[in-house]
Amino acid sequence: MGGQAEILLVRRLIWGLLLLGLARPLTAATVLAEQYQAFWLWAGVRPQPALAQAQTLYLLQGEVRREGKLVALGPPVSRLTFPQLWLSYRVQTLSWSDAVVRDLLRQRAAWLAAGNPVIGLQIDFDAGTANLAAYARFLRQLRASLPAECRLSVTGLLDWSANGEVAVLNDLTGVVDELVVQTYRGRQTVSRYQAYLPALLHLTLPFKLGLVQGGEWDTGWQRRLAHLPNYGGEVVFLLNPPSA
Repeated sequence: MGGQAEILLVRRLIWGLLLLGLARPLTAATVLAEQYQAFWLWAGVRPQPALAQAQTLYLLQGEVRREGKLVALGPPVSRLTFPQLWLSYRVQTLSWSDAVVRDLLRQRAAWLAAGNPVIGLQIDFDAGTANLAAYARFLRQLRASLPAECRLSVTGLLDWSANGEVAVLNDLTGVVDELVVQTYRGRQTVSRYQAYLPALLHLTLPFKLGLVQGGEWDTGWQRRLAHLPNYGGEVVFLLNPPSA
């Protein structure tokens, strides 16, 4: 009987370890910038060696404040060496003054004139999941105001596809050229972010995933999503290293 009890105990221990493995995927890893080729570079974040391998850079250029006006942020116009450049804008309100789109296009023209391959503009707005339809209407209006050759990218929340109307997002195909779904809030990975990811399989809109440097990421999802024809890979939000 003693031997059977020991075997039962060992089995319980093994089962417990398996459950722990399922709770925390074996592929969970820290996001290392040097393993990726697309990055956000926000105001106040210093360039770092990983940018030398960047194929795509999302560069913050301004913020549309609550009063509806664009405030310029980020580095001044210069000649960069990245194969693809997106100009990113943090947005606090969708009630824009008439001058905002004109200012966005003026900045785009300046970066193009400096010899940069500007792909398009990216809007970073945390629309509430319940307000996705209203945000979609805004994006259609914005698209109509942009030149045909200027692509439109938007960031998105994990909750949009998991608890919102995926049909609303998919209907933006042809309006929005890509959706970059953020798996983080601030400087931290969203808790239980893996639970939101299966909903992305229902997207037909081209999309990418945004990761935060130093955050958690289950690399197994890269392999699963890579089979989707509308998945464009990962974008890493760069951070300054912690102070010594």
